Amino acid sequence: MPFTPFHMGPALAIKAVAGRHFSVLVFGIAQVAMDIEPLVGMIRGAEVLHGWSHSYVGATAIGLLVMLLAPPICLPILRRWNHELRHHGAAWLSSPERIGLRESATGAFVGTYSHVVLDSIMHSDITPFAPWSSANGLQSLMSINALHTACIVTGLAGIAGWFILALWRKRKQRQN
Repeated sequence: MPFTPFHMGPALAIKAVAGRHFSVLVFGIAQVAMDIEPLVGMIRGAEVLHGWSHSYVGATAIGLLVMLLAPPICLPILRRWNHELRHHGAAWLSSPERIGLRESATGAFVGTYSHVVLDSIMHSDITPFAPWSSANGLQSLMSINALHTACIVTGLAGIAGWFILALWRKRKQRQN
């Protein structure tokens, strides 16, 4: 199944830890870009849905494209996000409206590589080390329900961590 929101759970936890050095928006765009190939495969009725894009070689190529193309796509989204936060009196949760190369690179490559890892656990048609190997050592490492639960838990922990850190920064600013 193309892009599931469960992939975003780990991104929220990473954002809580990495802060301004990681773009969740770029990560999300990377997730969608990774699943263009399976979506086209589903539309065409292909037997193998997860081909070259779900290998680390493919993830690297997609990561490079996303790293370069995503920042301008994210700008209006970030502006709207910050506008809504200001409107609702929560400007302290706002994000910088500029995504630099470092933030874009970490979002893009963590997004594409983690996508390969998570989908390798779930799908039998993935060969993450292609073209050098057709093995998938992660397939069925855990049940899909356990994987989804882990993604939800990391997402909730990430949201809580991000919120707590934002509160801490707000209080620290008031003290100075």
